[in-house]
Amino acid sequence: MSLPFSSGSLVTVAASTTPLRHSQTRLASWQNYAEIAKQNDNHKRVATHLSMDHKSTVTMGSSVAPISLGTFEQSKRVWIWTESKQVMTAAVERGWITFMFSPQQGPLAAEWSLSALIDPVFVEEGEVFNSENKRVATIFEVSTSDELEQLQFESENGQRENVIINLLDWQIIPAENIVAASLESRKTVFAISKSFSEARVFLEALEQGLGGVVLKVEDISDVLELKDYFDRRSESSKPLSLTKATITRVKVAGMGDRVCVDLCSLMRPGEGLLVGSFARGLFLVQSECLKSNYIASRPFRVNAGPVHAYVAVPGGKTCYLSELKAGKEVIVVDQNGHQRSAIVGRVKIETRPLILLEAKRDSDNETLYSILLQNVETVALVCPGEENGEFETIPVTSLTAGDEVLLRVQGGARHTGIEIQEFIVEN
Repeated sequence: MSLPFSSGSLVTVAASTTPLRHSQTRLASWQNYAEIAKQNDNHKRVATHLSMDHKSTVTMGSSVAPISLGTFEQSKRVWIWTESKQVMTAAVERGWITFMFSPQQGPLAAEWSLSALIDPVFVEEGEVFNSENKRVATIFEVSTSDELEQLQFESENGQRENVIINLLDWQIIPAENIVAASLESRKTVFAISKSFSEARVFLEALEQGLGGVVLKVEDISDVLELKDYFDRRSESSKPLSLTKATITRVKVAGMGDRVCVDLCSLMRPGEGLLVGSFARGLFLVQSECLKSNYIASRPFRVNAGPVHAYVAVPGGKTCYLSELKAGKEVIVVDQNGHQRSAIVGRVKIETRPLILLEAKRDSDNETLYSILLQNVETVALVCPGEENGEFETIPVTSLTAGDEVLLRVQGGARHTGIEIQEFIVEN
């Protein structure tokens, strides 16, 4: 549908009476839907009704799976527009249950309702209606800069229905303009996205992003990528547990190939990467954010250690420093365990003198943790903070036995960076 955008006119459509023809079509579709649902006596679901504004337990068949929501996911909504049952299943498993259909797709909505608890809505002439014939969203098509400038998100009657933007000439700058224009809106503003990459731009534009996306896809990979993206964003809202470890040995180790990781983000004092020789224990290596008498501050860089070392990456995984490259994501962590993901911009591998550091925890005097780092004053480990919130870092050239540093303790057995349960000995 192409909406007229005349100069000085409101773009938002005020509440109106739906034409009788379309009301009857939608009513017939939903009567058919209700009849099929009633006949499904053997389909048992234990779940609370899920509305479009509430996420709770999602049920597939007779299994009940609680959906854990992070701060990011609570503020972003995802609707799905598809004819693929694979896409539907993957979306419902993630907790995305609002699906958009044309009025003629009532049988498809009925069929899907037999295998999953979904919340179907129907698109008619640029408006979206729920099963109770109530308008829940208005769709606006935007193809020119003039239409974008005239776009207004508040209706004359002040109703807080949803707004869906269909950006016909998809570009990143218009996406940012839509976000900027909608920041003060009381409505939830969605954008129709035809791929995961488009959806990510709308969710991240100008750091705030839109309130949601309508993922209009037939390829399950787009849903899986969006699921993974939400998992990683939700994960970053949960602080990591860091523990205190005591340095037991410091030894000059000779020459080795060490890795400098230059990120596309700036780091503050106390922030760095989690690195270690063994995945069971990763040390917090601070960025080169502090000035020294010998070299300028480089708050985007972590001199992380040799090529064999593990580094923490999103998803609770690790990878080898030698595997990092431009475009890959790592986890930046501060002294309190707060984490965020950052993109690698460049990796430099050079031969440098190394120093071996070993540590143990007071509660576990048997397990040894170790890391090798470049033996230079600009490389430092973050130490436990004081009760007043202050913390300190110690350059590796000044570390001695008895010094306390921060350590991330986790499972040691890994397969392609994923933690697994198996017997393993590493020395």
